[in-house]
Amino acid sequence: MNHQKNYKALLSLFSIYIIWGTTYLAIRIGVKELPPVLFTGLRWLAAGPIMFTFLALKKHKFPNKNDLKHLTIIGLLLLGGGNGFVVFAEQWVPSGLTALLITTVPFWVVGIESIYPVKKKINSLIIIGLILGLIGVLLIFGGDLNKIFDPSYFKGVLGLMLAVFLWSIGTVYSKHKKVSVHPLMGAAVEMMIAGFVITILGLILGEGSSFHFSTESFLAYLYLVVFGSLIGYGSYIYAIANLPISLVSTYAYVNPVIALFLGWLILNEPLNIWILFASIVILIGVTLIKKGSEKI
Repeated sequence: MNHQKNYKALLSLFSIYIIWGTTYLAIRIGVKELPPVLFTGLRWLAAGPIMFTFLALKKHKFPNKNDLKHLTIIGLLLLGGGNGFVVFAEQWVPSGLTALLITTVPFWVVGIESIYPVKKKINSLIIIGLILGLIGVLLIFGGDLNKIFDPSYFKGVLGLMLAVFLWSIGTVYSKHKKVSVHPLMGAAVEMMIAGFVITILGLILGEGSSFHFSTESFLAYLYLVVFGSLIGYGSYIYAIANLPISLVSTYAYVNPVIALFLGWLILNEPLNIWILFASIVILIGVTLIKKGSEKI
């Protein structure tokens, strides 16, 4: 990989660290008033054509028939399954528990990749880093563990487990099924396909009659379209294409820490020494994963 591409890929990963740490709150706000399936579908259906038009004007190559097959699978796994079930789950599950359960993504990704036909070796640095990252998040959100068994959260917890599993499969598939188009063009097509399918599903389920924006829900939707989708998802697909998958998956550890620090900075929420210690543990874990990934 050349230095410019490596720089852009690391910048993309950093943007995922920051941006996706804020989207749990936006989703939580949106599903308070909007039906989850249409809320998800219309988000991607808006973002996809915007990115596609921008890239088309810049003369980027369009996907061929074989590309479309792979992009459809990736879009439905990542956006329809992964993101869709997170939105579904946040109707019941608080953001802390959501963040905790999503931190299992790196283990799923590394595990699935290790049994993939094109196997990727993992080493002790990656394993230790994964464990440290999980320990760090447990130090912050461990108090939410008992909520997993709360009957009122059952649907949400099940939805999150499905989300993590489908997102992880989609991530590994995206890494190893190469397409002939630029990663951002691929992301745009994935958003359009997934957005169309999810929106149709929402209409079939009868959600159209209950879809009404308030100012708050519209701002949450707009934030997710611009930052969560156009910038965040585009960055994720670009990072997957150009960085080791074990490193990219560390966003699941960093996002909740970013959310906590933003809460302290913007909303004056408490930030204690325990959270700072846990954040250092997570940072050490991510550093070890980066070093281990460089040795593969």
